[in-house]
Amino acid sequence: MKSSLIARVSIVLALVLGPLGGPATAQNTFSPETLSPAATSSTRTDRSIEYHNGRVLTGTQNVYLIWYGDWEARVYEQIVLADLVSGLGSSPYFQINQGYPDSTGQAPNGALNYGGGGLDAYSHSATLTEADVADVIANQFRTGGMVFDPRGIYVVLTSPDITLEDGATHFCQTCCNLHGDSVYAGSSFTYVFVGHPERCPAGCATQFPNRISPNGDYAVDAMASWLAHALNAVVTNPTGSGWYDRYGLENSEKCEDTYGTTYTVPVAPYGNDLAEANIKLGYRHYLLQQNWVNEKKGHCAMSR
Repeated sequence: MKSSLIARVSIVLALVLGPLGGPATAQNTFSPETLSPAATSSTRTDRSIEYHNGRVLTGTQNVYLIWYGDWEARVYEQIVLADLVSGLGSSPYFQINQGYPDSTGQAPNGALNYGGGGLDAYSHSATLTEADVADVIANQFRTGGMVFDPRGIYVVLTSPDITLEDGATHFCQTCCNLHGDSVYAGSSFTYVFVGHPERCPAGCATQFPNRISPNGDYAVDAMASWLAHALNAVVTNPTGSGWYDRYGLENSEKCEDTYGTTYTVPVAPYGNDLAEANIKLGYRHYLLQQNWVNEKKGHCAMSR
């Protein structure tokens, strides 16, 4: 689903987005706007999330990162995001998703592996469509840049000069990320798009108003938060028929722009300033948006 800048999106944008297809893939993306115009108002947390009989991702998932655009001078940013994925799986934060079983009682196990990364220097244009995102990944399979993995979640991370525009979907205006599913050579795969917040810090990096962040780069720290946000949604609602509430909001969307209890850490790698964080993964600190604990009295939290 698309993670919306809900306060900015008008009811006019609550249009049903039909499946989009490219020459090599067929693909679907899902958004709260697709399911209910109510999702365009302030985030609702007064209802639990319900199961809609669709698929959830059980077992350990392998996350592959595709760096789209110009990433040559952004090696540090790549490391910060790869470290996030490496530490996220099996953390108390990601284990919140164990509360979302499928119809057989099987639930996400809260584990992730970092499967590696690949570069794509503009195989498509600087303005992507949703079908382009899926085809960027399919192009990795076609060219041998990545192997097809049935347990893979493929993430397209864009440099600041890249945007996404497709119908009512506009990076920086209506969303900071999205997720969907597509098909390559008859097999389905799940994917995520996360745009670079340096393009619109007032839209996608609002948690760092003074641009001081735990890893010393406010844009990549905000990008890390959106990536974790999207991965929570992918494992519990990969094809749009899993878990979401009556307003069409997925687990992480119900907690968008909330961070719970925070603490201060010296800003890496310099240590001259103090930044807010709410989780330590490996040796790094991050400020991640909370996830929804789906109990009788559901709530946003950083652990179950």
